This record gives sequence, C-alpha cells and structure tokens, in this order.
Amino acid sequence: MPIDDRTVISVTPEAVEAILRIRSAEPDAEDLALSVAITGVRGLQFAYELTFIAKANAADDDVLQVFQTLPVIVRADSASRLEGAAIEVGESGLGIDNPNSPSPKIPTDGTVPTGPLADRIAGVLTEQINPAIAAHGGFAELMGVEGTTVFLRLGGGCQGCGLARVTLGQGIEVAIRNAVPEVGEIIDVTDHASGENPYYEAAKK
Repeated sequence: MPIDDRTVISVTPEAVEAILRIRSAEPDAEDLALSVAITGVRGLQFAYELTFIAKANAADDDVLQVFQTLPVIVRADSASRLEGAAIEVGESGLGIDNPNSPSPKIPTDGTVPTGPLADRIAGVLTEQINPAIAAHGGFAELMGVEGTTVFLRLGGGCQGCGLARVTLGQGIEVAIRNAVPEVGEIIDVTDHASGENPYYEAAKK
C-alpha cells in the first residue's frame, strides 16, 4: 500500500529504535510493519494493540506512515481516535500518549444525556435491559452519546464481573441495536478494575 499523506500518529526516535530492535528478532523482519489499533476501553482509557504484521496484509483503508525505516500501519477503525497520538518510551517501556478520550461527551456533573438517539437508548435500558440483569444485581446506564457512538457504564453486580464482556456483547448490544439500528460503536466505560471481581488486572510491579 502507498505511504499515506495523512499524519495520524508520531513515533519518537527512541521509540523507533526500540521497535526496530524488537522487530529484528522476527523472521522476515524487513517485511514487517508495526500495526497500531485500539481494541477497547479499560476504565476510562483506551486499550491498545501493537503488533507486527506483513505490510502486504494491511487493508486499503489503513493508514501507512514511515518513521526512518519503520513502517507503521494505523488501523482504519482506530485512526480517528489516534489523531495526534505519539508512541514513546517511558519508564515502563513503550507507551502511547493519546490526547483523545474514549468518552469525550460523558458529563461529569451528573447530567443525563438527552436527544432523540439518547432518549431511545435510555428507553431500551429501562424497559428491556435493566429488568433482565437486575436479577444478577447489575444495571447499565447511558453515560453519553457522540454522533452514533454510545457510551455505557455497567454497575452493581456487572462491575468487575468476568462475564461483563459477554453480557455487553451478546445481550446489551444486541438489544440496543435491534431497537435502535442506527447506533454505531458501543463503548463500555466501566472501571471494571474497581469492581469486586475485576477481570482487568493491574500490571504487576
């Protein structure tokens, strides 16, 4: 794929050197690019995946940038949320400094999201979803809507539950999309690490 004129992320020289050093241990290293993608949300921060892939495996709508001799592929579905981000080396190793938030429209003053889309989603939560998960001591609440992106928080027994992803993906998302098909991405902004049974474990020191 051709090098993109669009600049999405930056990579510091120290990070380039570190990544190239890691890549050198891979078979066919010269054919590999660093792939960068957002895989979800942990707490209120994005979770990332950095991996090496063959440059030939990049999709047409991915963004290809080159830093020194390091090709970097930003996955198309993550590009808008990585605008202005930087890959850098910190005290704990490689990291991403991203100025974007997974929940820019979540009010901090307790304000309930309103509007045609928000009202319909809130109705689904009240009438279908919360009665179904109340038996497990859980609830879901609408935290924000940005365009067609929906931000939900799980509480009660769902916070920190090891089955929260299943509940969200196979239950809540399906119900919302069936009732409100124009909904785009549904993001869980729950801080599961602070629940009673967190499935996000803090890094060991």
